[in-house]
Amino acid sequence: MSGHPHLVPVDAPYFRNAYVVIVTDCVPFAYSDFHNDFLEGMAIAIGGPKLDDLDAYANKVTSILEKSDIRSLKVIHMEVPCCYGLVHIAQESFRRSKKDTRLDVVKIGI
Repeated sequence: MSGHPHLVPVDAPYFRNAYVVIVTDCVPFAYSDFHNDFLEGMAIAIGGPKLDDLDAYANKVTSILEKSDIRSLKVIHMEVPCCYGLVHIAQESFRRSKKDTRLDVVKIGI
C-alpha cells in the first residue's frame, strides 16, 4: 500500500494469481532477514495504517481480493498495538469480499 492506500492499483498485474504479502512499514527495518525470509516469489504491499483511514485500506484490500484472484495473503506486522490495524484490515477485507483465499498472519517480536 506504499504508505498510502491510494497508491496501489487494485488491478496491478503483479497481484494476479499471486502470493501477496502486506506488511507494516516498520517490519523491514526491525527484522534484518525480512527480504530473505518473506519476499521470494511474493507480491508486496506496504502500509502504515496507524494514522491513516483504516476504511480506505480495507476498501483497497477488498478490491484487490475481488479483482486479482490472489492465491494467498500474508500479513506481517510487529507485535506492538499500532500494527494490529493491518491484521484487522485484512480480516475485514476477507469478510467483505467473501473470498476463501488463505490468510496467514505473522507477528514479529520486538
